[in-house]
Amino acid sequence: MSDNARPESGMRRDIEQKWGKFSAREIAALKDNDDLVMQIQTKYQLDKTQAQRDVAEFAQGRQL
Repeated sequence: MSDNARPESGMRRDIEQKWGKFSAREIAALKDNDDLVMQIQTKYQLDKTQAQRDVAEFAQGRQL
């Protein structure tokens, strides 16, 4: 998959819209919500608690 490829629909597409610093390849490689938390911490320089809150609010019970 190239970096220009669109992620599949659903939560992964929503990730691309909410957190624009992710490439399509990075979104496709995410394993689970915990992995998303770790990636957000790194890319947006947030502490773990804030990243967990952001993902929980965003996911609303959905899983990758």
